[in-house]
Amino acid sequence: MPERIPASGAVHWIGTGLSTGSGLTLLGGRADAVTVWARTEDKARRCVERQGLTGRASARAFDPAGFAAALAPGDVVISMLPASEHGGLLRLCLARSAHFGCTSYVSDELAAAADPAVRAGLVVLTEAGLDPGIDHVLAHALVARARTAVGDGPASFTFTSYCGGVPAVANDFRYRFSWAPRGVLSALCSPARSIESGQVRDVRWPWEATSRYELGGEVFEVYPNRDSTPFLAQYELPEKWEPETFVRGTLRLDGWRAAWAQVFEVLRTGDTAAIDALSADLLRRYPMGGQDRDRVVLVVDLRVRGIDGAQWSGSYRLDLVGDRAQTAMARSVSVPLAYGVAGILDGSTPAGVHRALPDPAGADAFLGFLADHGLTCVPAFDS
Repeated sequence: MPERIPASGAVHWIGTGLSTGSGLTLLGGRADAVTVWARTEDKARRCVERQGLTGRASARAFDPAGFAAALAPGDVVISMLPASEHGGLLRLCLARSAHFGCTSYVSDELAAAADPAVRAGLVVLTEAGLDPGIDHVLAHALVARARTAVGDGPASFTFTSYCGGVPAVANDFRYRFSWAPRGVLSALCSPARSIESGQVRDVRWPWEATSRYELGGEVFEVYPNRDSTPFLAQYELPEKWEPETFVRGTLRLDGWRAAWAQVFEVLRTGDTAAIDALSADLLRRYPMGGQDRDRVVLVVDLRVRGIDGAQWSGSYRLDLVGDRAQTAMARSVSVPLAYGVAGILDGSTPAGVHRALPDPAGADAFLGFLADHGLTCVPAFDS
């Protein structure tokens, strides 16, 4: 394996949307140089000012040719663009010997870059935000504790991981958009797979599997998201543990499914133009306004019962409300991303494709960093 290409110290942050928050500010204090790229130079400059980086970060309008010319070996490229744009940027990074990071799930296109990245000595950081991201780290932390308590022998277990960005104060629509509406609608159009009562359950439309979820005296609604089953291996659950329940899903306010009935009707049509128009209309009608506060709720729970009667259960909960400086979503996505990028800058992350953390053993350090920057994941363990 070739040596990892040393980080140059330069970070290119591409995109200034709703998930760009104080993580960018943290990188301004760690990187030698930060360039913020946006659709226009003015938009990039406003982001630099908003994050308190005036004089420490430069602002540029993004165009492919200008960006390619600015990219040097060892630079770190952070894509905050839609997932569909990651592949092209990653190909450019491989061509220019630059490291790459994003908060999106590993697509087939990103997965295909694994071997080339290793051969080139490059880091490809993925799933390094809130969900996916923090949820992965919490899952690894719970599995490690459970294995210590119960062992790797035959056992049954239930695992749930639910995350959602919701309004801090409920409205009739039971939602306000703290990230791009088109992304929210696209996720709802993807089939979901989970494990319930020991059996694989497939649903074409995720909202059809919505169920009631009680948490700390509050009632929410939850539904499965994407395909949960590959994460059985990713979370390093022992082979002899049999899943009774294994669900990674989305959390919404109570009453969400009823409030979104007309949205679901449009999604069922599969009409791209109609969905695009709906996305624009929803953003106009239900934006996160200046006086509004969003709330992020993430709950990861694991319960294990060994055949010898040994039991263990534990959970982590992150519950955060946005403030005047930034939304809860922007903080929750950008701060863990900054932690991952710091590992690229200081050389501690090896070459290859990584999800959230290069080594699950580093979960405690990761959680400590989050807590230091306003993201406290509260644990609860019972043996």
